[in-house]
Amino acid sequence: MALAVPIARASSLLPNQATPKNWSGARTTSSGLVVRCESGNGSLVVGSPVIVVEAPKMIKTAASVPCLRVNSGLVNPGDVGRIVSRKPKDVWAVRLAIGTYLIDGKYFKPLKLDNNGDAVAGDAAQPP
Repeated sequence: MALAVPIARASSLLPNQATPKNWSGARTTSSGLVVRCESGNGSLVVGSPVIVVEAPKMIKTAASVPCLRVNSGLVNPGDVGRIVSRKPKDVWAVRLAIGTYLIDGKYFKPLKLDNNGDAVAGDAAQPP
């Protein structure tokens, strides 16, 4: 029985092709192919500030013994946090004011900060 593993996007090179310098996460398979998998959200790194745009129905703690529970108002849209680590399948450990939770990438977006550390409203209309 074969096991299919979904991948967000994969790029591959033949063995005789040079690996591009920006392929830092590339790996070579046993057949000699160079493969790099990338997330749909390439601007997130550990330490990036994020803002929750949609409250997840279920939340899971990022503790050594995780706890899955119904989100009863703990994580709300507009909550701001920082990326602590990346997990498989576009799941991120996000440090919020109430604790660290494993949150899927579709529930938050990167928060852009200006040079003073203030949030920049990227999607909001600017007043005249």
